[in-house]
Amino acid sequence: MSDFSALSTEAMAASQIALELAPELGGQFREAPERTGLEPELGGVVRQKGVYVDEVTCIGCKHCAHVARNTFYIEPDYGRSRVIRQDGDSEDVIQEAIDTCPVDCIHWVDYTELRNLEEERKYQVIPVAGFPVDRAMVAVRRRQQQKKRD
Repeated sequence: MSDFSALSTEAMAASQIALELAPELGGQFREAPERTGLEPELGGVVRQKGVYVDEVTCIGCKHCAHVARNTFYIEPDYGRSRVIRQDGDSEDVIQEAIDTCPVDCIHWVDYTELRNLEEERKYQVIPVAGFPVDRAMVAVRRRQQQKKRD
């Protein structure tokens, strides 16, 4: 019987070490009372801000996607940049990507703001990069989006 208790003590110690080494498996967030799903857990320290691209302002130059490949990608329908992973690159690399943007359309925002901005973005009419904006096109696009929602 003493062999069993020694083995179980060793197993408990090993599992505790594994939890300390692998924060992505739970760590300090496991007992958190409320989770938003927006916490970047793999970096150790929780970043308090997120990255947002104002797609209407973006000109589709692709500088940010070349610098921070794990964070930004070029949206194929409109040719604009979009954030795909908040924790894809380090803050320094993301800041370098922000600095390379010629029109300053990439911003650090608070995580609480990020959800609201993403909701607002769903209803934006984004013209194809490089083409002039026609009011008739905007009206048609809005009607199409309204029909999809109804």
